[in-house]
Amino acid sequence: MMTITYPVKTGIYVNMTNRCPCACTFCLRHNGEGVYGSDSLWLDREPTVQEVCDSLDKWDLSQYTEIVFCGYGEPTERLDDLLAVAAYIKGKSNIPLRINTNGLADLIHGESVAHKLKGLIDTVSVSLNATDAETYNAVVRPKFGLPSYEAMLKFTADCVGIVPNVVMTVVDVVTTPEEQERCREICESVGATLRIRPYEE
Repeated sequence: MMTITYPVKTGIYVNMTNRCPCACTFCLRHNGEGVYGSDSLWLDREPTVQEVCDSLDKWDLSQYTEIVFCGYGEPTERLDDLLAVAAYIKGKSNIPLRINTNGLADLIHGESVAHKLKGLIDTVSVSLNATDAETYNAVVRPKFGLPSYEAMLKFTADCVGIVPNVVMTVVDVVTTPEEQERCREICESVGATLRIRPYEE
């Protein structure tokens, strides 16, 4: 039985893919089969849009504060399918929708994609985790190499004005307080809000 949706605190998380263009040094996938008490998040295959919608239908959404596209992979690897699921949810509920992403969707798809999120996604949370391209490359290890950092910042800036809430996160174990302050400045420069995220085993 594949784990397509699972609860984390007050949210329902959606696990649509295990594909990811990064190999972050701090990735929770290194630690085990699942997170926050979930069953294994390794998928036998990628679920169809219908399977994802059916899985979400099993939850009483009135008991939760948001739906988050975030599992054991980069959700924007399946951007069009993700947006199809988002449209389905928007058709039946006012629950806010969030994407947790590495921000490399433009590189994954070879085009600017932020405009596709309009009216469907309420929050985009982008992993920043570094103050320059070289450090980012060493920590995040993206397959696209050094251009990834600027692409991630551009995607974030593109989301501002399209998505109501744009956040950038840094994990506390990979940044010093000084780096976190510099990250705050970077966030402000693109119009996003910084959230410092505790690393959880």
